[in-house]
Amino acid sequence: MTLTLVIGNKNYSSWSMRPWLALRANDIPFEEVFVPLYTDNPADKQRILSFSRAGKVPALVDGDITVWDSLAIIEYLAERFPQAKLWPENRSMRAHARSISAEMHSGFMPLRNECGMNLHRPVGPVALSADAKANIVRIEEIWRDCRQRHGKGGPFLFGAFCGADAMYAPVVHRFRTYAVDLGAEAKAYMETMMALPAFREWTEAGLAETLRIEKFETV
Repeated sequence: MTLTLVIGNKNYSSWSMRPWLALRANDIPFEEVFVPLYTDNPADKQRILSFSRAGKVPALVDGDITVWDSLAIIEYLAERFPQAKLWPENRSMRAHARSISAEMHSGFMPLRNECGMNLHRPVGPVALSADAKANIVRIEEIWRDCRQRHGKGGPFLFGAFCGADAMYAPVVHRFRTYAVDLGAEAKAYMETMMALPAFREWTEAGLAETLRIEKFETV
């Protein structure tokens, strides 16, 4: 049975990007259902509710199972498709990957608020608060630590592409769009992510979308 992933606008929906990338980068077949967000059309909201009573995207449907929330979807996919190795096999690395993914999932609100994901935005810096700057420092620290520990295994955070890379993928877009000044290791990791075919596919599709209102609901 083919999975169904319900997503919002690729241009804006950073949370939709995460499980979509986890699926596409691992060649896991799925049907994509797009529901435009904040269109003032009650039918669009009702369509999301028909998939998930949370009324938000993304949502994954696997037969009679529905999983909502991006990190929960990645966890489900890791169990459903163990061959994809969405978490590192080593227990210590796996715990590390889950911890930084949960930190991204629940934190970094100043950066999110001040540097919203918008692929159509002309590249250029904005004035950032001290809290947003602290978020950037912390993310650089996370990336640098992962790469120093696991860089021998490959170019991603834990060597091979995994769920942690999917969770941080939208940050790569934010850092690029807002021309955030980063160190050499962070820049190298961003280049690795932007060269990933699935990442490029999402980006190209997002750029092809018609511009929409920038506020939306995601989980």
